[in-house]
Amino acid sequence: MEDADKGPQEHPDSVPELGEDAATSVGPPPPPAMTEEERLELQEELMKVEEEIQTLSQVLAAKERRVADIKRKLGLNPLNELKQNITKTWQDVTTSTAYKRTSETLSQAGMKATAAFSTMGSAISKKLEDVSLQSIRHSASMPAIRNAPTFKSFEEKVETLKVTDE
Repeated sequence: MEDADKGPQEHPDSVPELGEDAATSVGPPPPPAMTEEERLELQEELMKVEEEIQTLSQVLAAKERRVADIKRKLGLNPLNELKQNITKTWQDVTTSTAYKRTSETLSQAGMKATAAFSTMGSAISKKLEDVSLQSIRHSASMPAIRNAPTFKSFEEKVETLKVTDE
């Protein structure tokens, strides 16, 4: 039982548990065997590639400075470029088939809604006119109601509606 209490620290040659990476628990694999000459060649090639990377980085930095200088001379700044990008994107969107279809559909829906509201407004106006005429006929027999301020105000509003509708 003492061996079970000691844990894996005292058993360095134990097999890795499930989920444990056997390669990392032991260490990186040893490099393939190579001669001293091959190792020197690889080190030399590594130095050359690193020098090329450094040279390319310097060339890239110089090119980026040149681009910035040209843009400055042309009056281009990040805000102007952003404006141009937005304008171009908007132009692309408005010329797209999806945008055109959506625009046409919304236009047709707007025309139909306008026609519906117009019809509804005419119907309401007609109904108010009918009610007004009935009220006037009825009020002709009742002078007291016809002369009341509330009725006069209502009658003026109906007349305004009637004049506006024509």
